[in-house]
Amino acid sequence: MNIKSLLLGSAAALAVVSGAQAADAIVAAEPEPVEYVRVCDAYGTGYFYIPGTETCLKINGYVRFQVNVGEDVGGDSDWDAFTRGQVQFTAKSDTEYGPLTGVIVMQFNADNATDQAAKLDSAYLDIAGFRAGLFYSWWDDGLSGETDDIGSPVTLHNSIRYQYETDAFYAGISVDELEDGFYKTDEEANNVGVAVGLGGKAGAFSYQITAGYDVDNEDGAVRAMGTVDIGPGTLGLAAVYATGPSSYYTKAEWAIAAEYAIKATDKLKITPGVQYYSNYYVAGDDFSDGDAWKVGLTVDYQIVDNFYAKASVQYLDPEDDDDTTAGYFRLQRAF
Repeated sequence: MNIKSLLLGSAAALAVVSGAQAADAIVAAEPEPVEYVRVCDAYGTGYFYIPGTETCLKINGYVRFQVNVGEDVGGDSDWDAFTRGQVQFTAKSDTEYGPLTGVIVMQFNADNATDQAAKLDSAYLDIAGFRAGLFYSWWDDGLSGETDDIGSPVTLHNSIRYQYETDAFYAGISVDELEDGFYKTDEEANNVGVAVGLGGKAGAFSYQITAGYDVDNEDGAVRAMGTVDIGPGTLGLAAVYATGPSSYYTKAEWAIAAEYAIKATDKLKITPGVQYYSNYYVAGDDFSDGDAWKVGLTVDYQIVDNFYAKASVQYLDPEDDDDTTAGYFRLQRAF
């Protein structure tokens, strides 16, 4: 009986040891958690969360091929082709003051394989209506076609701006560094300007009023634009007045422009336009006594989603200078 008990006890002990060893053999380390990219729909389409953060990021841009045509547009040639690639990064996150936005736009231009340039096209931060950095002013806006010439010679500035806006209205003021703008004889190229803008829409009608004062040149300009849907297209009208050439407007003492953007089909838009300049600027510190006319036609066609073709031709006839004809053909893929 004692021998039998001893054998049974030994077998039980071996079973316990074997079970413990078997349990140790199948234990495996738990896998590391993996965080996948999540869609962020708080700010519209195209945003995603940067992994490990609550910041939403959007990447978009376009690729453009364009052939310009005009007298000596390519140096000794009357045509010139170039290619552009542009990419924009927009980051947004919620704060107690509303969305905090940061934007970086990089642009790469190639006239040929060796003549290329990369530049910072915009970089700014935006929160609670305040914007600071390098961005385009209200004077960069215009009518939809290519005929109107009612903007500043340089519209990209280091600026500080406040803009109040709703879905149907905006109003704001900005202080602009006009270092690479227009400056008169004996003036240093380090101007400062103050601009104001307001605009909105009501049904089929939209409007915009923009004004700017160039402190160093002691001249300014004011511009009004409006559009309204009529028939198969949109009628656009604009007028601008300047007290003298400045970084905000240099083309004429005053000018008026009109266009009619015809929605021929869902994919085809045809836009004829015309502009009249009074006391057209040629050179120097003041406007000339001559006038000028400009007429043109722009055609936009959507080939497929996010792929567009555009052709434009413009004729300019100044009273005190030679008339010119210029245009371009463009292919552009947006993403």
